[in-house]
Amino acid sequence: MQKRWKVLSADESEVRELQEALNIHPILCKLLVNRGIRSYDEAKAYFRPSLDHLHDPFLMKDMEKAVIRIRKAIDNREKILFFGDYDVDGTTAVSLMYNFFRKIHDPIDFYIPDRYKEGYGISIEGIDYAKQKDCSLIIALDCGIKAIEQVDYANSLGIDFIICDHHRPGSELPKAHAILDPQRTDCSYPYPELSGCGIGFKLAEAYAQHQNLPFEQVEDLLDLVVISIASDIVPITGENRVMAFYGLQKINTDPRPGIQALIDVADLKKRLTIGDVVFVLGPRINAAGRMTHGKNAVSLLISPDQATAANHATLLHHNNDERKQMDSSITEEALDMLNRDPELEQRKSTVVYQSHWHKGVIGIVASRLIEQYHRPTIVFTESNGKLAGSARSVPGFDIYEALSACREHIDQFGGHTYAAGLTLLPGQLEAFSAQFETVVASRIEDSALVPEIRIDAELALKDIGKKFYNIIKQMAPFGPGNMKPVFVTRSVKDSGYSKIVKEDHLKLAVRQNGSYIINGIGFGMGHLYEPLVRKNYFDLCYTLDENEWNDQVTIQMKVKDIQPN
Repeated sequence: MQKRWKVLSADESEVRELQEALNIHPILCKLLVNRGIRSYDEAKAYFRPSLDHLHDPFLMKDMEKAVIRIRKAIDNREKILFFGDYDVDGTTAVSLMYNFFRKIHDPIDFYIPDRYKEGYGISIEGIDYAKQKDCSLIIALDCGIKAIEQVDYANSLGIDFIICDHHRPGSELPKAHAILDPQRTDCSYPYPELSGCGIGFKLAEAYAQHQNLPFEQVEDLLDLVVISIASDIVPITGENRVMAFYGLQKINTDPRPGIQALIDVADLKKRLTIGDVVFVLGPRINAAGRMTHGKNAVSLLISPDQATAANHATLLHHNNDERKQMDSSITEEALDMLNRDPELEQRKSTVVYQSHWHKGVIGIVASRLIEQYHRPTIVFTESNGKLAGSARSVPGFDIYEALSACREHIDQFGGHTYAAGLTLLPGQLEAFSAQFETVVASRIEDSALVPEIRIDAELALKDIGKKFYNIIKQMAPFGPGNMKPVFVTRSVKDSGYSKIVKEDHLKLAVRQNGSYIINGIGFGMGHLYEPLVRKNYFDLCYTLDENEWNDQVTIQMKVKDIQPN
């Protein structure tokens, strides 16, 4: 698929001022200005994240009410139930709360709903479980902001709710004892982009502060927080960036037994990055809820020792292998449906459905379809007599708002700008699909239907050196809001050493205006060697990486796209 290249601009006077303050390459200053960093002090805070930069948790609305209710529960020896969603954010949040409170209170319990029997969010079954187990306080994590009827039901049973959520509220809030959600319109918390687990962390931080517990007991939880931040694709800016920085540090120096067991089964032998969390650890944790039950992920992450953790990690690893096979076959089937139907191919949205598709992987399939067709996509399957759908969007299009415009055909929905879940009643698919296409077609810009590569700066090959790259490395952890810098270098030429490797990958060795040779790798780009690379000048779009070979570490380009010069 042809991609659009968009080179970002920056205010040149701001770049010059920052360069005078920092005395580093102007391209690096441009990267910083485009990340909102315009002064020496802002650059210092960015390059040297500190736990002192975390906001006071009591700035979040209802935090004091939540802490006082928990203190009352502990004083009265009430049983507390931690209730969380079955995905990475929910299971890490429940694990965080369980690991924190088990050191200071007994009895506690946790509950993860069954993805297939109960569906997303607070379930009546979960509240009945709390009643049966004599729990009088439920702390809901990564869910609950729309659970009006469920919280009313819990109240009728004498069970209090504290809701820790980061999803957008509806027009009415549940009648919970406390609702911690920085997306509330009446909450003035300075950083509204926390993950569900991040809000759990702020609750633990507030409780520790209120009870004069050492901050180390809270800091110890950051390995769980960084997994949620990376896997839930929240911005790695502000407070999230601080927590991600220290969370990665803990994963790489002193991970809890469950995380170490995941690292072992995945055979990771290097220092982990956000990318490793997103593509290696996160999918294995998610696989529990997708293929068997999310409670298995919590059992792993609260494991007291390495032997127990190893058994749980092996199970999740097998779940993930099964998940990969399943999402591959369903993606193939969905692509075949689209390829065989010219009408589906011409739409500005994709809606596909098969009753036998596995509910646990339809979100992944939606993302795979976007890689091929690059348009807002919903994949449906059948679950509990309804159609369950997973929606994914493209940059620049708010799929939550699009679903909201189709609500007359929807049974339930919830989510974010770029990802959402929904259910339809039987017989509503055709009407919903038609209205969704109408809404998308009327709102989406044509440019949003073509994949865009946002390029931070144009860079000459001669400027790529060790000092330059070392500063790039210090910009990590990378992720939404702080992506790894993307560069373009124009009019480069093959040095004569470029070649195709392993059938479909392109190994580059290029020069620009007589510069020294710089190597690069373009995965799946072998087909571009003859028409573009071998005898022509061409433009390269890439990120910078390190390549280790025979104990030698060199800087290489990780190629994102190639276009003729």
